[in-house]
Amino acid sequence: MNAMKTKAILMTVALAAGLPALMGQNISELRDQAKLLFGPLPDKMPGSEKDTPARIELGRKLYFDKQLSVNNSQACNSCHMLDNNRAGVDNQRTSLGAHGKRGDRNSPTTLNAGFHLAQFWDGRAKDLQEQAKGPVLNPVEMAMPDEATVVQRLTADSSYKDLFASAFPNASERITYDNVAEAIAAFERTLITHDRFDDFMNGDDKALSETELKGLELFMSVGCITCHMSPTMGGNMYQKIGLINPYENTEDKGRFSVTKDENDMYKFKVPSLRNIALTFPYFHDGALMSLRDAVKKMAHMQLGRELEDGEADLLVAFLKTLSDKKLAP
Repeated sequence: MNAMKTKAILMTVALAAGLPALMGQNISELRDQAKLLFGPLPDKMPGSEKDTPARIELGRKLYFDKQLSVNNSQACNSCHMLDNNRAGVDNQRTSLGAHGKRGDRNSPTTLNAGFHLAQFWDGRAKDLQEQAKGPVLNPVEMAMPDEATVVQRLTADSSYKDLFASAFPNASERITYDNVAEAIAAFERTLITHDRFDDFMNGDDKALSETELKGLELFMSVGCITCHMSPTMGGNMYQKIGLINPYENTEDKGRFSVTKDENDMYKFKVPSLRNIALTFPYFHDGALMSLRDAVKKMAHMQLGRELEDGEADLLVAFLKTLSDKKLAP
């Protein structure tokens, strides 16, 4: 093991133990540490090896099609907006459904979602295909009465016949609810973003400003990496919200509602920080609109630390480097 890798591993151990980070690192040292803790996003999502251009194109059409809601008012894109330079969210605290009622939780982004360990805030869907089935039949969201009605509606639309045939050429039944979900998942597996932080980890010394580099160094030393690691910088574990200081909203029990395990009380899937500056409001209930406020609150709740204003500003500066370059303002 070379000296640089040994140093990075020792630094990671020190950070995990709550020891002070090395200050004044040069860019090369900072990059090596970042690559060890995070690493760039992969070019492909799990499961994409079976996706074809025809299946992806069908999924794209379905994602934007309001026929998947009972009254033709809602599409996947209604809550997870990708048009008009949006980041896979509607930027609402909670989203409106087909009948004008709001859901209980904030709608998470579909960008990079296929890299996560599971889907939904409580992880009740194991993958993108299973997740895609949920909102269509949810009585508050898209409110279709059953799978058969979805299939009947799509079958009656002549524009879908050839698209399903091309996407699922070997299937005995082509327009099925499973295939609808699989096509949407295939499209969502293409939603991989590219940001300046990846450029930095890939060797571009000029990708981040001095302020952003200081923010990265602080991010790795203050304790954020306890939950926000891996290329997605989150999305790969569950954590209790209010770990040290409690969160005000105690009505939503989080993953406990799925597992009925007392150890999962108030646990939620840790959000990915990729595109976090674009996917406000924050937390499972969409309680905060400001990223700076969310950063300070997280430090208080999860780390028991009161960030100084300057520290919060540095962290926000770094987090903004995680926005997709085509979407970043």
